[in-house]
Amino acid sequence: MTGMALPTTRTDPADLSALGAAFSEEERLVQQKTRQFVRHRVLPSIEEWFERGSFPRHLVPELGQLGLLGMHLEGYGCAGQSAVSYGLACLELEAGDSALRSFVSVQSSLAMFSIWKYGSEEQKQRYLPAMAAGDMVGCFALTEPEVGSDPASMATRAKRDGGDWVLDGHKRWVTNGSIADVAVIWAKTDEGVRGFLVPRGTPGFTTADIRGKLSLRASVSSEAVLDSCRLPEDAVLPGALGLRSPLSSLNEARYGIIWGALGAARCCYETALSFALERVQFGRQVAAFQLTQAKLVDMAVEIEKGLLLAYHIGRLKEAGRLTADQVSVGKLNSTREALKIARAARTVLGANGVTLAFPVMRHAANLESVLTYEGTSEIHQLAIGRALTGVSAF
Repeated sequence: MTGMALPTTRTDPADLSALGAAFSEEERLVQQKTRQFVRHRVLPSIEEWFERGSFPRHLVPELGQLGLLGMHLEGYGCAGQSAVSYGLACLELEAGDSALRSFVSVQSSLAMFSIWKYGSEEQKQRYLPAMAAGDMVGCFALTEPEVGSDPASMATRAKRDGGDWVLDGHKRWVTNGSIADVAVIWAKTDEGVRGFLVPRGTPGFTTADIRGKLSLRASVSSEAVLDSCRLPEDAVLPGALGLRSPLSSLNEARYGIIWGALGAARCCYETALSFALERVQFGRQVAAFQLTQAKLVDMAVEIEKGLLLAYHIGRLKEAGRLTADQVSVGKLNSTREALKIARAARTVLGANGVTLAFPVMRHAANLESVLTYEGTSEIHQLAIGRALTGVSAF
């Protein structure tokens, strides 16, 4: 038997399965311009923003100018791009930092989608063009201090008082909360769960940043308090009634996470690969050791598998055939594997991997949050389990 011949050229380490050929020219252009934005406007400063715990608010209008806000929505100044284009943008944004993708997800898939899907024409005209341009920031408040995975148990209430509504409650883990110009607040009413648009400055509505985070440090995470917050009738999202409404918006955001988490994983993998090729130990490249190659191969294969799944889910979404269970499959797989990849990449870098000189530990810390929000891994496992067995475990 003869030994395996050594290849004369390297496979593209960023596109092992040649998936890039399946994207349309427009989709590739969206990916390219988002990658350039991240390279020039995010990467030079992201370590500082992460270490300082500050969000780059000044980049929001630039995201609007690039057409990345509400990009998968039609009309009202939104770009109307394909689901795969939106996914590729999320991929590139999170390759920079989860904070940027989280901002775009909340702005686009939670706040804007809720207004686009359930709002009145007047509400759409008032908010969506400004939000698409990045002139107005939105947030989405569902989670509460005592209620996370079980939103049906929310304590926030909205009661009619004459022609107005009065809201009382406490929301937590509200991304963009303290910088938002308008908040989409979900509350229980006598009719069921309803959505309300609460502009900043409304009496009885206050926000405060959550401090001491060790993850998503470059993202704004807030608490929102509603204390006899009085709103007019036209603050209600007329098309939203019942818990299905906010959950449908969450599914939109989960779709972006399917792609985004793989962007963070790709950055970790590419960092580990570059380091392993440059670092010399025992007189040879670290990349020449079998255990290191095994780690790199496992990372690359999982990223490719995740991207192939994300691409398939994106095309299902475009065809109108995507189910919530399929979104759960993608979100569970991408976040779980991305975190494993970040941890494996850190081991390739050794002690260097725990510093901000390399992006791996930053991504690993962020992915701990991404694993949890928009449905924990356990909740998605149980959602898929229900789909497989027909029996609900929660």
